[in-house]
Amino acid sequence: MHGFWRIATVVPELRLADPEGNVRECTGLLAEAEKRDAAAAVFPELCLTGYSCGDLFHQSRLLEAADLALWEMLRASRGKKVVASVGLPLRHNGRLYNCAAILQNGILLGVVPKSYLPNYREFYEDRWFDRGCGIGGEIAAGGQRAPFSDRLVFSGEADFSLGVEVCEDLWQVIPPSSRHALAGATVLLNLSASNELVGKAEYRRSLVVGQSARCLAAYAYASAGAGESTSDLVYGGHALVAENGILVMENERFRRGGGVFTADIDVQRLAALRLSESSFRSDRPDPVYRTIPLGELNRIKTLQREVAPHPFVPADPALREARCREIFQIQSAGLARRLEHTAAKTAVLGISGGLDSTLALLVAGEAIRQLDRKASDILAVTMPGFGTSDRTYRNALALAATLGATLREIDITESCRTHFRDIGHDKDNHDVVFENVQARERTQILMDLANQTSGIVIGTGDLSEIALGWSTYNGDHMSMYAVNCGVPKTLVRYLVGWVAEKSKPKLRAVLEDVLATPITPELLPADRKGGEVRQKTEDILGPYELHDFFLYHAVKYGAPPVKLRFLAERAFQGVHSGKQIDRALNLFLRRFFQQQFKRNCIPDGPKVGSIALSPRGDWRMPADVNPDTWLNQL
Repeated sequence: MHGFWRIATVVPELRLADPEGNVRECTGLLAEAEKRDAAAAVFPELCLTGYSCGDLFHQSRLLEAADLALWEMLRASRGKKVVASVGLPLRHNGRLYNCAAILQNGILLGVVPKSYLPNYREFYEDRWFDRGCGIGGEIAAGGQRAPFSDRLVFSGEADFSLGVEVCEDLWQVIPPSSRHALAGATVLLNLSASNELVGKAEYRRSLVVGQSARCLAAYAYASAGAGESTSDLVYGGHALVAENGILVMENERFRRGGGVFTADIDVQRLAALRLSESSFRSDRPDPVYRTIPLGELNRIKTLQREVAPHPFVPADPALREARCREIFQIQSAGLARRLEHTAAKTAVLGISGGLDSTLALLVAGEAIRQLDRKASDILAVTMPGFGTSDRTYRNALALAATLGATLREIDITESCRTHFRDIGHDKDNHDVVFENVQARERTQILMDLANQTSGIVIGTGDLSEIALGWSTYNGDHMSMYAVNCGVPKTLVRYLVGWVAEKSKPKLRAVLEDVLATPITPELLPADRKGGEVRQKTEDILGPYELHDFFLYHAVKYGAPPVKLRFLAERAFQGVHSGKQIDRALNLFLRRFFQQQFKRNCIPDGPKVGSIALSPRGDWRMPADVNPDTWLNQL
């Protein structure tokens, strides 16, 4: 399903040194993972015997029973598509190894020995086991022969490939999973028996999340729980799944009874990131690796994963607060440096009373403060035209006055009429010429005022407008430093709201009214009957929240159109209809390709997040690409 696969982390309620009882528990949980359409299931370390058996690992009776339990697991897996990684001790060439057995549909696909053995404080694994680092060949186990190595990758369909490591391996300077990822594994499994200590769960969580980010992979971790010896240690049965630095599933530790915990991961997204991240491609895979083909895998019938409707905006209020503060600091620091470098005496910007120019004015105020200069060094210019409403006009004036900026008011209606006469355009023909004349007249005024005051023009256009080409070429498209170029429209609103929350009552009241004002270019005359604004941008383009959603998933993860539609339908269920989503998606794709020529010559501006469209840095695309390959998929 569009690159999504389900991973199960399994925590059985084991009986110590009782492989016969443990395999009954494990086969039941394996059946549950299969029932839930899991493609892979990871069990804890040494789950068929228990991790804390001590010197019983040297008892042949326990080892024979463990091998028989593996045979039973293989038998129980027949007819199942789920790939299981099960932990047990196995003998090989007169040595004992702590192993992960990988099996599917009755076949032992391979055995991965633990590479690094902890032998400090409470751990004594060197007493019983040998290190599996560098081991190769085949092993006899569970009545079958299978590859035996710490350099195995289990490859399935559609970029789904598994790499397996065991507990302490993750704690190493260079974990085996790093090599597995370079060898092609997009899903990393860890069979663990990590005991619980104060603060250890937090550290363990950070390791899993960090390794998933470092490897551009999904990382699933299952640790031993109830049933292990509590003589000196307690095991919490911690289960985690992370995807590229994001924790997508975590269970409640210290549960009684066994459990299967699932998470849906996006392997297609991971594969796309690996293609675009040159740092990943700069390391070469180990040529010693052996690739083992997987059989047919379970496919997801219904996606259980939540899809955030506003991917640029953190859902957590505390994280959103921190993100807004950081973005505002990046914007203002960038502008302060540009003002300082150019020795600009003024920061000139047009203010309309809308969201974008409001944010740019707030950023300019902070930049001027950082430079220890007077707020009057900001030249805020309001240029009412044919479509300017009383509400936005009043808000523009109030913003400039409240912030202490120098205000200039220049009505552009007469100069535009003169220009209409000069080029022979009917002033009553409200076409694109009528609109663009106003945008270019405003930009000309700002540029000339910047020359007049030895300043620079501050651009107000945001990332969403740049993506859609929603600007007049050489009009509002142009400036000398574009402070909002890295901020999408959905985030602009939160940034202005964040400033409002921290402002004094007078400024807060103005900002709150700006936030309540519909987004509009105000280029067409108001409705004669009710005086209402005739142009509302989202009536023309569709909701910005949809366009920002498409932008995020298409540019960052290379999601194809059908996946963009699928994700949007899930994220905006009950908010936007399928027809609305299709219309917005078609428009987004057409404009994104057609308007590249505007992006090829946009001004400098600060990148604030992982997505930017500057042709000098983040997005390089010819201006004449045909979008049909994308549109035809819809």
